[in-house]
Parts: sequence; C-alpha cells; structure tokens
Amino acid sequence: MPPKVEIGPIVKVVKTDEEWKRVLAPQAYRVLRHEDTERPFTNNFHDNKLAGVYRCAGCDLPLFSSEHKFDSGTGWPSFWQPLAPEVVDTTTDFKLIFPRTEVHCARCEGHQGHIFKDGPKPTGLRYCINGAALKFVPV
Repeated sequence: MPPKVEIGPIVKVVKTDEEWKRVLAPQAYRVLRHEDTERPFTNNFHDNKLAGVYRCAGCDLPLFSSEHKFDSGTGWPSFWQPLAPEVVDTTTDFKLIFPRTEVHCARCEGHQGHIFKDGPKPTGLRYCINGAALKFVPV
C-alpha cells in the first residue's frame, strides 16, 4: 500500500514552449503541451502492477496512486480517481464528434488524458491517462 502522499500548496509552473521542449522528452512534450494521444499499449505503465505514485512528467506533481489503478483493457493507464481532486483540472474537448472531458495537471496544465464514465465502482469513472504524461515512483 503506497504511503500517504502530501500534496501541499499547488503553485503554477509556467514555462515558454521552448523551455518545455528543452526539458521534456519528445513524446511527453507532444502529449503534455500539444494534447497529443500516444498509441495504446506503447507506454510503460498500462500494465504496471507495482505499488507507487504516478506523477506528472512535466512538473512532478503527484496525480494518481497505484491503489486507484485498474486494467481497462484499453492500453492506457487507467485510474478510477486522482490522488486528490485538487491535483487535476478538467476542460471540455470538442475535437471529435462528441465532447469529451479532458484532464490536465493542476500545476503545469499539462494534458494527461480524458475522463470517461465507464469505470469501476466506487466512482464509475475511468481516467484514461497517457503514459508519456506520467512518471512512476515505486514505494
């Protein structure tokens, strides 16, 4: 069981596009800064079963716990809730035929993925997250 993670105050991280490009891996840059979606089953975390915390690859904010992770069969890391409500922000994405709820890191505003209403109890939600947007810290 992962230890309790202290979130602390969330102070915004602001960088220019060039600064983000320098500090992020290419795929993390495309996902976090340009809302790209990685191909399913190509990330390191969709089948990770280790205990730990998933942090934003852009700013290191703790976002998700392995305790809330489940296998959705989609090829992306999936969680039924974030570590705390304040670590993520949401917006409505109108890029497809139907609107979707997009998830962003509350600290650096990096795109994480989307929320769908087909997850397990207790929330019924599936936070479908790009592995390139995360880094994993085992406990």
